[in-house]
Amino acid sequence: MRRHHLALATLLIATWIAAPTAASAQATATETKTLSIADLLDFEGVGDPQISPDGRQILYTRRWVNKTEDRFASALWIMNADGTKNRFLVEGSNARWSPDGTRILYLAQGEPRGSQIFVRWMDAEGATSQVTRVIEGPQNPQWAPDGKSIAFVSVVPAESPWAIDMPRAPQGAKWTEAPRVVERLHYRQDRVGFTEPGFTHLFVVSADGGTPRQLTSGEWNVGARFDGLVQGAGFDWMPDSRTLVFDGLMDGNGDDAYRLSHVHAVNVASGEIRKLTSRPGMWTSPKVSPDGRMIAYSGFEETTRTWAISDVWIMNSDGTNQRNVSDALDRDPGSFQWAPDGSGVYFSAGSEGSINVYFAAASGGARQVTQGVQTLSLGSTAAAGRALIAVAVRSDPAEPGDIVRFDLRQPGTPTRLTNVNEDVLAGKTLGDVEEIWYTSSSNTRVQGWIVKPPDFDPSKKYPLVMEIHGGPFAMYNVGFSSFFQSFAARGYVVLYTNPRGSTGYGTDFMNGIDHAYPGVDYDDLMAGVDATIAKGYIDTDRMYVGGCSGGGKLSSWVIGHTDRFAAAAVRCPVTNWMTMAGGSDVPFFSHSFFAKPFWEDPQPWLERSSLMKVGNVSTPTLIMTGELDMRTPMPQSEDYYAALKMRGVPTKLLRFKDEYHGTSSKPSNSLRTILYMDSWYKQWTKGGKAAATSS
Repeated sequence: MRRHHLALATLLIATWIAAPTAASAQATATETKTLSIADLLDFEGVGDPQISPDGRQILYTRRWVNKTEDRFASALWIMNADGTKNRFLVEGSNARWSPDGTRILYLAQGEPRGSQIFVRWMDAEGATSQVTRVIEGPQNPQWAPDGKSIAFVSVVPAESPWAIDMPRAPQGAKWTEAPRVVERLHYRQDRVGFTEPGFTHLFVVSADGGTPRQLTSGEWNVGARFDGLVQGAGFDWMPDSRTLVFDGLMDGNGDDAYRLSHVHAVNVASGEIRKLTSRPGMWTSPKVSPDGRMIAYSGFEETTRTWAISDVWIMNSDGTNQRNVSDALDRDPGSFQWAPDGSGVYFSAGSEGSINVYFAAASGGARQVTQGVQTLSLGSTAAAGRALIAVAVRSDPAEPGDIVRFDLRQPGTPTRLTNVNEDVLAGKTLGDVEEIWYTSSSNTRVQGWIVKPPDFDPSKKYPLVMEIHGGPFAMYNVGFSSFFQSFAARGYVVLYTNPRGSTGYGTDFMNGIDHAYPGVDYDDLMAGVDATIAKGYIDTDRMYVGGCSGGGKLSSWVIGHTDRFAAAAVRCPVTNWMTMAGGSDVPFFSHSFFAKPFWEDPQPWLERSSLMKVGNVSTPTLIMTGELDMRTPMPQSEDYYAALKMRGVPTKLLRFKDEYHGTSSKPSNSLRTILYMDSWYKQWTKGGKAAATSS
């Protein structure tokens, strides 16, 4: 249910522009120029900045819309460290500099099929070699410190045939294929489909190319897995290039494990493996210190709580002296970068809607390094004299993501190096974003944001759209959101908040919905609506609610508990916890919301299912779900739609084609998501009567 809205929502731009009449043509010429629906297709994104070891050049991934093939495309670009000479380099992704800076590795389409590892020399000749030619695509490639080899992870297939004595088919007959034999709990994954039996293991290959050598083997997986989801692996080299440390679970019953992983070390020559972490828990993302004496990693000890915040942990390279060095921070860390002197690690963490860089000392204690209302996702670092240069992707409410650089030792205002959407935003007026704090039940303080239309006039009344994030353990942040700006451009006031359950506010706030979801988060959402209405510019007859995934769950819950909204757009929801537990690709996650399985105590499962509240719904409801969704599968939406239909509640079900979880992985579908929502909302005012205006 973790919503991936930010990866795509940052590209969603739209506006509603009525065709001017002759009488209004002169006035139209002076009206504020806002973002249009067509601007979506011109937006670009940047990510994964990698600075060269000498600090002189930066590689990054640049993304755009392929308009003719209806897909998002990307390629590797390179520029000087000051942002000059910014140009296309090669098609591919996941670029990493060699330790001496003479070469890069990257992933690109190759022979015999799919993604393969390539190496390119960074001299004037730019010679490129395909390093792997494997059937199962390599993931997470990393240079050895000596630059002679590359480690990666890949799936090793495991056949599990079921032989039966079938008679031979007559010549020319077209018999139906044999059934798919399923004997694992985790056998499918959203955006992947049905997964073939196999196990993920570590490999090494010469940087000059050749046959990869498998380092680990057995019926277990390299790579910490959340509820069986295959997401690569966290691993790192020791400085001597003789040992790799990695996360994973060496357990033949791993299919039945939930939130369990350890950090291990494997000898590259012998394949001998040692488990380094000792406490049961979810231990991931090991990163070796420059001198090889310590390993930083993240995670939390085994818990029965629905969700837990990770901490920064450090241990000696032999596994001794394991200690939590960021406990007081109470925020989730990511993107570890060791200080060159081994004094600690830099990392990114979200707090109260902003994402900044922090430092955790190896001796204990964490402090914030960068400041500001921004999202600053740390990419990589390089020492340059007395400076420690970092490159990152930065965004704020008014600026889409761009590559920036700054000195971690003297982190002033980051220097912007790219401006990939300058052409799209030129001459356009965006909606102002206002931060709000308000009080909910139990005297809980909750944070939210209001996006106002570009021509906002506080003396007027505006329709309100409240969007609810998914997860539910996630955080709306202060980065640029073209999804919200698109609705503001169409004349709506947009409200988005971080109710209890959201990350970025500490353990107690997050666990406000532990084994009680939905619950007090509903109070927080309604208090946010009340706080916005109190500002005096909301038309309470035109208030709308929507959300996807966990937001779909909560929006369907909201309309089952109040009739104050004129219409709803429930997207990819969970409406029935019992069928979600068996129909989703994250079954353990579904069970984690309840103290007991439904066969022992079904009542809580029913009480927290919005399908059981459908008898209270009178709000006209649009339901939108991808036909390929394996996270919150289509039956969750079908059951809710059928119940609304039988009750006579105005409703429509949109089955998005070629979509897994969410409704915006295709550029055309991202447009449709906005346009259908806007069209639906404009049809309804409070009480179910048709609205006076429509799109």
